[in-house]
Amino acid sequence: MSQTKYAEIVIVGAGSAGISIASRIIRNAPYLKENIMIIDPSEDHYYQPLWTLVGGGQSKLEDTHRKQDTLIPDGVQWLKEAATEFLPDTNTVVTDKNTQIHYDFLVVTAGIEIKWDRINGLKEAIGKNGVCSNYAAEYVESTWENIKNFSGGTAIFTQPSTPIKCGGAPQKIMYLADDYFNKANVRSKTNIKFISGTGSIFSVPRYAKTLEEVINRKEIETTFMTDLIEIDGKNKTAIFQHIETNEKMSVAYDMIHVTPPMGAPSFIASSPIANATGWVDVDPHTLQHNTYKNIFSAGDSASLPTSKTGAAIRKQAPVAAENLLSVMNGSTMKAKYNGYTSCPLVTGVNKLVMAEFEYDNVPQETFPIDQSKERMSMYLIKKNLLPIMYWNGMLKGTM
Repeated sequence: MSQTKYAEIVIVGAGSAGISIASRIIRNAPYLKENIMIIDPSEDHYYQPLWTLVGGGQSKLEDTHRKQDTLIPDGVQWLKEAATEFLPDTNTVVTDKNTQIHYDFLVVTAGIEIKWDRINGLKEAIGKNGVCSNYAAEYVESTWENIKNFSGGTAIFTQPSTPIKCGGAPQKIMYLADDYFNKANVRSKTNIKFISGTGSIFSVPRYAKTLEEVINRKEIETTFMTDLIEIDGKNKTAIFQHIETNEKMSVAYDMIHVTPPMGAPSFIASSPIANATGWVDVDPHTLQHNTYKNIFSAGDSASLPTSKTGAAIRKQAPVAAENLLSVMNGSTMKAKYNGYTSCPLVTGVNKLVMAEFEYDNVPQETFPIDQSKERMSMYLIKKNLLPIMYWNGMLKGTM
């Protein structure tokens, strides 16, 4: 039996973007507090940017976790169901419990969907047979177990050709593994391979130059334009396919860290609010939907042509909240998002390149130093300062 609910503002997704935007709206218009509903079934919330350090043995998983009910702003309604359908012509969201929620304004912040099943054999092999991944809470600790117990051989690190959370993450764990292999005296009998579906080590030339130097220094073998398509866990073999020629190659491994393909959540991709590639179709500067003017989107599920990172969300959330309130009040939208994103590129323990850039891969750096260089100071900011800013600032709408 279906149930009907109503909220003036409905937010789909209680991740970084959803909670940040809710907090921003309340901070600017406290009277709306009781008129906001967040739809999300998950009772757990993770600060995922730290999972690279968890997988590399530098941080603990429990430090990345909070219960969702401690983060959702007081007074906001929380519907613990999963959105499954958008009916924008009738201002309705339908959930997996067949609840129909009617809204005046909608904010879609549903994140990105990990497509584990796009790699044959991955679901059966993950967490064992030397197969690990930093891209799920239940698997990230297996990455450290694999690195810690590695005794030599071939270690493969993959990156898919699809958009992913933080474009630099697949290589960051590789650099931490290299550091540990050296510390454990097994690096001399180890062959590290980075096999990526992308065309280069990084999209921004300023930072790519430094990363190429890191690759050379660490003697890592790179292959580009090549996707992982299958894993044979029992025989410890990975099958790759070149994107342009479709030529396949089989590579034996002793350990493989897999960054799985990702894409727009299926329920968004199949809906009227999606663009041709499945993301919520919004203006890249105002974050307002190009067709439905009472819909906004931010974060990984939005069609913004920039890297999908928490740092990007920190700049998008104020724009989405301010412009939503402007439309509600019948005034002109003034807030603009310039595509800012940041990818703190860990290149080893106590080494990090703080990549910051906006649309068209134009560097936009914060600090009065050359951020294309590896620095301990930037590593300490990522490990110690950014999590505090996230929990105590960004999610509360103060930064």
